Amino acid sequence: QRREEPAGSSRQPASGAGSGCGGGKRQPLTIIRAGNMLTKFESKSARVKGIAFHPVRPWVCSSLHNGVIQLWDYRVGTVIDRFEEHDGPVRGVDFHLHEPLIVTGGDDYKIKVWDYKLRRCLFTLLGHLDYIRTVQFHPNATQFPWILSASDDQTLRLWDFQKRSCLSVLTGHNHYVMCASFHPSEDLIVSASLDQTVRVWDTTGLRKKQLGGGGGMDFPGMQENGSSRNAGSSAAAATALNVQAELFGTNDVVVKYVLEGHDRGVNWAAFHPTLPLLASAADDRQVKLWRMSETKAWEVDTLRGHANNVSCCLFHPKQELVVSNSEDRSIRVWDVSKRVGVQTFRREGDRFWILAAHRSQNLLAAGHDSGMIVFKLERERPASANGPGDKLYYVRGRELFCHDYARATGGSSGVDVPIASIRRVGQQAQTDGIGSGPRFLSYNMHNPTEGNVLVCSDVDGGCYELITFSLTNAGGSVTDGKRGSCMGPGVFLGRNRFAVLDRNKREIVVKNLNNETTKRVSAPVPNVDCLFDGGASGRIILRADDRAVLFEVQSRRVIGELTAPKIKNVVWSPDGTKVALLCKYGVVIANRQLEQLCSISDTVRIKSGAWDVSPTGGTASNLFIYTTLHHVKYCLPTGDTGTIRTLDNPVYATRVSKDELFCLDREARSRVLTIDCTEAKFKLALANKKYGQVMHMVKHSRLCGRAIVAYLQSKGFPEVALHFVRDPQTRFRLALACGNIEAAMESAFALEQQQGSDGKARDVWGELGAEALRQGNHQVVEMSYQRKKDFDRLSFLYMLTGDSEKLRKMLKISNMRNDIMGRYHNALLLGDAEERVAVLEASGNLPLAYISAKLHGLEDTAERIKVAIETQEGSVDGLLDKIPVGTKAGGRLLQPPTPIVRAGNWPTLEIKKTTLEDLSAADADYEEEEETHAATATDTAASGAAWDNDFALEDDADLGGGDDDGFGDDDAWGDDLDDLGDDFGDDAAAAIATDDMAGLDQISDDAGFSMPTAGRPAAGCWAANSSHAADHMAAGGASSAMQLLHRQIAASDFSTLKNSMVGCYLGATVSLPGVPGSGSIVVPLMRNDASGHPGNDSLPRTSYTLKNLVGGVRQGYRLFQTGKFNDAKACFSDVLTQIPLTVAENRKDAKELVELVEVCREYITAIRIKGAMSEAAANPVRSTELSAYFTHCNLQPVHLLLALRSAMGTAFKNKNYITAASFARRLLELPDMRSERNADLRNKATKVLQKSEQMARNEHNLNYDESRSFQIDCKDFVPIYAGEECVKCSYSGSSYKGSSMKGKIDLTDSFCSVGVETIGLVTGGK
Repeated sequence: QRREEPAGSSRQPASGAGSGCGGGKRQPLTIIRAGNMLTKFESKSARVKGIAFHPVRPWVCSSLHNGVIQLWDYRVGTVIDRFEEHDGPVRGVDFHLHEPLIVTGGDDYKIKVWDYKLRRCLFTLLGHLDYIRTVQFHPNATQFPWILSASDDQTLRLWDFQKRSCLSVLTGHNHYVMCASFHPSEDLIVSASLDQTVRVWDTTGLRKKQLGGGGGMDFPGMQENGSSRNAGSSAAAATALNVQAELFGTNDVVVKYVLEGHDRGVNWAAFHPTLPLLASAADDRQVKLWRMSETKAWEVDTLRGHANNVSCCLFHPKQELVVSNSEDRSIRVWDVSKRVGVQTFRREGDRFWILAAHRSQNLLAAGHDSGMIVFKLERERPASANGPGDKLYYVRGRELFCHDYARATGGSSGVDVPIASIRRVGQQAQTDGIGSGPRFLSYNMHNPTEGNVLVCSDVDGGCYELITFSLTNAGGSVTDGKRGSCMGPGVFLGRNRFAVLDRNKREIVVKNLNNETTKRVSAPVPNVDCLFDGGASGRIILRADDRAVLFEVQSRRVIGELTAPKIKNVVWSPDGTKVALLCKYGVVIANRQLEQLCSISDTVRIKSGAWDVSPTGGTASNLFIYTTLHHVKYCLPTGDTGTIRTLDNPVYATRVSKDELFCLDREARSRVLTIDCTEAKFKLALANKKYGQVMHMVKHSRLCGRAIVAYLQSKGFPEVALHFVRDPQTRFRLALACGNIEAAMESAFALEQQQGSDGKARDVWGELGAEALRQGNHQVVEMSYQRKKDFDRLSFLYMLTGDSEKLRKMLKISNMRNDIMGRYHNALLLGDAEERVAVLEASGNLPLAYISAKLHGLEDTAERIKVAIETQEGSVDGLLDKIPVGTKAGGRLLQPPTPIVRAGNWPTLEIKKTTLEDLSAADADYEEEEETHAATATDTAASGAAWDNDFALEDDADLGGGDDDGFGDDDAWGDDLDDLGDDFGDDAAAAIATDDMAGLDQISDDAGFSMPTAGRPAAGCWAANSSHAADHMAAGGASSAMQLLHRQIAASDFSTLKNSMVGCYLGATVSLPGVPGSGSIVVPLMRNDASGHPGNDSLPRTSYTLKNLVGGVRQGYRLFQTGKFNDAKACFSDVLTQIPLTVAENRKDAKELVELVEVCREYITAIRIKGAMSEAAANPVRSTELSAYFTHCNLQPVHLLLALRSAMGTAFKNKNYITAASFARRLLELPDMRSERNADLRNKATKVLQKSEQMARNEHNLNYDESRSFQIDCKDFVPIYAGEECVKCSYSGSSYKGSSMKGKIDLTDSFCSVGVETIGLVTGGK
């Protein structure tokens, strides 16, 4: 039985290819170090049989024994995609070098080529008759579009994946071919087989044939996109050629060497990247090295040490090493030059099967029984330390160099001066590439007379070497290094003292420059594992667990202490006043007493950092630049951070000066990067209240972006942002914030031109009017009310300002508008009693009109009204009895108040411009700032938003725009007041009527009339022009609409959809009243009549739009945020019923509709889980499970924060500490947790994490595995892991475990059947 096959397989090897190993094998002569690999990523999955690195992106593709292909991002540890079309194990996988292609081969005899951008299989190559072991693209796939495959049918095949045909069949092996690969640069192929041989093939003939225009053979077994390719008619000669190639192969590829030497079947063979070497791994537990020449190949040596079958081997791409793995659960590293084993990594319980190396980075990957690991053999950070002045000391290879920045010429960063060669003691230290190089470097800044460098490494558990040299002749007078053991880096305490950490007793050992121990000091705290420079003579920083302790060795006292998890390095500022503690995922900045100034966190690992040392600009020792894997970022002592630029490859910062970043790359080569620190300098100047410099930068620098604007607003300086913001909307908000009426008016006019006089523009004028009223500028208030057409406020303003003339015009305008209330209101403000009586009489209030006329002494008018009342069989008797006359409560004449000030604006205090707002003044101040630092100090109050207000749903801003309420278009409202005439009588109306009727006399009596031909009704066109249910429903075709919904999304219960469908029908037409005596006219509303009537191609306008749906989702968000879960569920359910009847205008809208379905599904499921949590509150196991599932719903980050907080508390309360720790970590990783308003929650989560890690036990066993991806059963709320049977709703996508819900109504949307396969949601019409 083949050892990698699952139990029950009947697959048998040929004779002589057993899985054991003969006895009496020679044991290795060297002691191999067992170490801990530098794991960068680890996955949990089924057995991994194939691995490939992406050539550029941080991706690794793994093929599994269960037939799944996983695409991982190893940098962030997430699955990008999964491909699951193979039947059975997939053993081979490879990336194309330039195209977005993946090739795989499996036990189903198929080779599949996938496009990972399209996320599907492009085509399938058929031809092999047995399991496919490996597949590989040609290294020069642009010129040679070849795929090489090896199979258990004892053949290799070369395929042209562009023509999708087989080029050649390579025969010669007489047992399973376990692997095959191309040479990186030559026309060679190597293959390994269980027939105990390794064969090298020459493809020169095939290359010449391809370049000469010859094509490959079209293979009849090709499949394209999963279906058989039509072979078509072919000539008899071509058929015979295919048969010949199938049986005997072709002579385009010939065997160059056959390598025999293994005693068992050979599992793997690999070429050296540059040298004529081969490595092979076999079941005889040996790794063999072979050398090739032009005419022959021979065995060089055998590497023994594995205790079981060796599965795979490869040459390290950058070092002279061979890496092999085996079924003995180990990975071994061999020195090619010395041909001995130098390192071993063991894994308990998992056999290794496959290895892969990255093309350009120092990364390896290994697949084993329960997943894979991505790892490195050594750290790539070069050991370096800053020296006095402009010098940097660093190690490259086995040499210590001094880099002098002061001697920089041209584009170089300086001159490298070799100091000394570093001797390596011990066998492990003689091999490069396995972590034997120096890790830490310390320079003695306390000794001005000579140079002292401590070089520390991890060899033999940790050791140091002290190198002393002359500063005047660095390379000529080097004292032989003095060595000793230590743990971590060494630190210089004074001119002739240094300290190291004893690795056994964890004591601080103080030594002199003769390497003699002068003192031993016990650490003040337990678990100290590293020493760092303390920034001053006699001080050191101790790392103990997640704490940093500043310790003075002489007095043995602790000066300061702070929390900093996983400290990697410490960087002191040039003046020694600040220190940056570089952690694994963050930076902590403290003062010289180790009192924390700020702390920032990042999502990726921090690589290095350096303080700015620029002599001018005020950034020295105040600007900290740090690098991550792909970015250069900055941090200020105030806590402000930002990104400066991106990086192609990681670098390690050593010095920052004048917008230049000096750094070392991973090869320890000095580089200079140009950086733009304008943003950081701007924030620093603002924090230091150097307002002249701030305004100078605003005027002369290119500051822009919403982030800067938001930053200035949060710091209370909107007037600064006003100088460089050009967007009218943003400028308007900023102008209002700083009270700049002129700038606000300018922006309001620009917005009005852009948007027209619709609801948005009117809202802008309303806000401007409110601010102008607050300042007492009633002239701007008047203009704003005119633009907004706010007649009531305008009349009241005229009354307050005493402008009776304009108030009378307002009366005439209200008369023209037939506004009874406005007319009466204006008459009341004017004190016009006759007009008020006329208004009451015109509106039919004759008794009130009579009373008003009598009280105001209008006897003639009162008599006329009395006659009118009596004509209508009424009476005026007793009307005046109810009104007391002559008393304070009685009726009297109302007159408008007399204004105090009529001319100009009201007297108010002048709004004085601040220094920041007066750009020219600030610039003048900045010119004199070098001599006089008299900048006016302004309080900077950070405006913190409330919790609810902070919930602005910025992530959903792309789902829809703001509200637009059209109220007509009236551009020149302000000018109309002056142009209105005084005569609004009947004569003008009669003149207009006469002009309109003048053309009737010109109509001829004998003019003929022909009846137009009857057209097709619009509703009859709608159903024929579209397959969307909304269009059919708008046409009145309820039956066809229901049929479409049933076919497309399996809708079954239409009672839920009734209101939405009726609304869709009613919203497609408008009813207009006709002439008296006739019926109303029904006018169809069309959505495609913008450029003219569409005729028979018309489509209806639907009542539901994407903007309405987004509004419903946002309302659901708000209700969910405030804990009103039933109301939130109703909102999301309403949106789900409206989406099938919403027509998308373009592809973007269609995509957003599909996203809205997913949003509603996730939130409805989350709300239902929340309800189940309340019911299961008494059951600790079930309540903890439900809270865990709740966190796996795809919620908004602010809602996920609440879910994780709840789940963390539930798990901690129920003593499931491991689960609680998991939730705490996820909570602390959220971006929102860095906000100051979440400081309390962050502290609580940190405490829960610490307590949980101490307890490290789960009280209850849960049906929950966070390491595996799963879906949630929407009925029973249990996880559905990959591979388990489930049914789904074709509309909402809700999943149900098993088949019990098949054919039943979905519990999420309440109207679709579960388990019915349909085309899915249709989002657009024809």
